[in-house]
Amino acid sequence: MTDSAPRRVRVRAPELIGKGGWLNTGGKQYSLADLRGRILVLDFWTFCCVNCLHVLDELRALEQKHRDTLVVIGVHSPKFVHEAEHEAVADAVERYGVEHPVLDDPELATWKQYAVRAWPTLVVVDPEGYVVAQHAGEGHVHAIERLVTELEAEHAAKGTLRRGGGPYVAPQPEPTDLRFPGRAVVLPSGNLLVSDTTRHQLVELAADGETVVRRIGQGSRGSTDSTWVRSRFNEPQGLALLPDGSVVVADTVSHRVRRFDPESGRTTTLAGTGFQWMRGDDTSGPAREVNLSSPWDVAWWEGKVWIAMAGVHQLWTYDPAEGTVRVAAGTANEGLVDGPAAEAWFAQPSGLAATPDRLWVADSETSALRWLDRDGVVHTAVGTGLFDFGHRDGRAGQALLQHPLGVTALADGSVAVSDTYNHALRRYDPATDEVTTLATDLREPSGAVLVGDDIVVVESARHRLTRLRLPAEAAGAGVHRTQCAPTEVAPGRLRLDVTFPAPAGQKLDTRYGPSTRLLVSATPPELLLTGAGAGAGPDLSRTLELNTAVPEGVLHVSAMAASCDDDSSVEYPACHVHRQDWDVPLILTESGADRLPLVQAGLGA
Repeated sequence: MTDSAPRRVRVRAPELIGKGGWLNTGGKQYSLADLRGRILVLDFWTFCCVNCLHVLDELRALEQKHRDTLVVIGVHSPKFVHEAEHEAVADAVERYGVEHPVLDDPELATWKQYAVRAWPTLVVVDPEGYVVAQHAGEGHVHAIERLVTELEAEHAAKGTLRRGGGPYVAPQPEPTDLRFPGRAVVLPSGNLLVSDTTRHQLVELAADGETVVRRIGQGSRGSTDSTWVRSRFNEPQGLALLPDGSVVVADTVSHRVRRFDPESGRTTTLAGTGFQWMRGDDTSGPAREVNLSSPWDVAWWEGKVWIAMAGVHQLWTYDPAEGTVRVAAGTANEGLVDGPAAEAWFAQPSGLAATPDRLWVADSETSALRWLDRDGVVHTAVGTGLFDFGHRDGRAGQALLQHPLGVTALADGSVAVSDTYNHALRRYDPATDEVTTLATDLREPSGAVLVGDDIVVVESARHRLTRLRLPAEAAGAGVHRTQCAPTEVAPGRLRLDVTFPAPAGQKLDTRYGPSTRLLVSATPPELLLTGAGAGAGPDLSRTLELNTAVPEGVLHVSAMAASCDDDSSVEYPACHVHRQDWDVPLILTESGADRLPLVQAGLGA
């Protein structure tokens, strides 16, 4: 008898290796031999990538349907420096509700062994340990489901299929009021509304930013329009206050834009069908009849709701007067291209902020800050491309961000950027075309909102809101900048020591690691051979290497520290962030000093 079935190429699957180890396994480490007899789907992903997040959602139904024969293994393969941190991967696994084992592969060892070239990539391994399929991109789960069904029948007949429970072990939930919150807005009442992303809810907090007033939503995935008790959301992110006092919600994973009325407590759907937009779908029409794709943020500008449609790298609008949606900017190609809105390229636009003459955009995958003017032209203030990122202040053309998710308009016309993967709040001033750092040690800030002269930052990975005082140039108070007299220093190595004591009655806050951070740069940049950049540590000292070919310049130093009230009788002591900046003119001379001491003013003896 001739077998007419197509013969698959049999390639032995390489071992699963990752320096970061395994997550979602209860601490157990796995090898391919441990998984023999099961059908494996290896999902090569990175948590910055919206296409990877789409695949996580596509896989949920497949995992459920074939739970006794199929094991999905996430192989986390980082793009950004921050994504190589194990704690950040663990956070992302919880944040996005990943319910299968994940191998943390920060050095891309398994990625290279499987010759993966793109995020996301899915690899199917049969019960005997052979690779039988590989698909790059999203939208392949239906084909994989058919293959899994074939493999089940084939290996059941051969006796090589092993059924039963999988290796996934659910982590214990943490008892925090918020869990990976996304955005916050101030309600007309003065309370704060927060998108509590991982718990699929909105949470109304009192004006103190801590006391829970009520939770909106059942806390399970869904897109139910109903009262504040019965409604459901699916990883909500962006929020924007509308002129009538209601709040528009980017309900990201349900691919919908919703409206929440604080007065009645009801949630309704403004736009989206619940299905993800795919190429060939309508790009305009009645709002509830057009598919959307991972709306990440929303803003009210020019009489419309603007939508950062991260899933298709575009900006869309919802017109409340007509009840329609349409593409407003972007070609759906991923990249950084300025120009007329219809020709521009974005890369996962994730944050929006409106001023009278500009719509600001945090374009996350290009680590860029961009804006759309009232004439429909896209411009870039900070950022150069998909693979250029870092933490650098100075002229905007040379400054660097790392995967920013939020942008907030400030009173003076500048904007604050939630520089998410740098754990920092940055500021861009169009008047000077300069980028500065307002605060660091903010764990994955995803958004911020103005409250008086303060800015309240959504510290997503610390599950809280953090209130900071804005700098004087933006709001009339805050950062101290010290102008120093010219200082003679020796060429070569220079020891920088900053004295930064906690104020009386306070102590340095070391609950989340080092409480101090030092940021150093120079004009011209060539003055510093080594030692530039930001860094956290137990003290505020650094060894710099000065360029002997540059006879003089200005050293820019920013020192930051977090402190808390030192009162053991208070259960939740108030915490504070302090900062001082220095501009120190340096003159290089052989007889100069090899140490530069700086004392922070006003915080102690």
